[in-house]
Amino acid sequence: MMSQANIDVKIALVEDDPLLRKEIFYHLKENGFQVFGLAHGKSLDELLITEPIDIFILDLTLPGEDGLSIARRLRLSLPKAGIIMMTARGSANDRVKGYESGADIYLYKPVSPEELTASLYSLMRRLNQSVIGTRWKLNLKDRSIFGPDRLQRAVLTHSEKVLMIGLIQAPNQTLENEVIVEILSQRTGVEDMGKRALESLISRLRRKLGEISEPGTEVAVKSVWGVGYQLCIAVDIES
Repeated sequence: MMSQANIDVKIALVEDDPLLRKEIFYHLKENGFQVFGLAHGKSLDELLITEPIDIFILDLTLPGEDGLSIARRLRLSLPKAGIIMMTARGSANDRVKGYESGADIYLYKPVSPEELTASLYSLMRRLNQSVIGTRWKLNLKDRSIFGPDRLQRAVLTHSEKVLMIGLIQAPNQTLENEVIVEILSQRTGVEDMGKRALESLISRLRRKLGEISEPGTEVAVKSVWGVGYQLCIAVDIES
């Protein structure tokens, strides 16, 4: 049964078996979740540039980068996200590796739809309890960002919000200049953004974040020479 409470929860399902991915995808959709079905880690990285994801469901064995490696880097870049690992490997050693990689829940295949849904609800409750009063917050509805103490707030433009989402979700919170331009073009309709326009956008964003930062803290968005920009603060996204 669809739950209104699930609608704002976004899930990335990374499973290379197309039949199983389709089955899980439609089951979660019917239960009110927003789901993105993906076949490998590269597609996940592309998704994370533009979409804030709350929970990741990862197959352990994937083409290219495996689920353990993906979970490890997700845990570093998105420590507040939920991670469910699904695998046919059932040994104690495999379970230990799964949890050491950052998984919150480890499920054995074949996973029943009911068990997966119950695991998601359990994980959602734990995540909701753990994020209260921690880190920076980016509110998508009113484009507001709050510092760690929640007492100061800055309002972002649409372009600044889109850029922040991309940086938060990117591997190592770093985006290349070309990728930033592509994101802004896709999501905001900004076209032909040159070097000066991008630098101006970054400068305005830095100023806003600096105004609500604690005194003495490092710059929130730093330049990475020859690459692009990196976000240097931990930010949680709330819908």
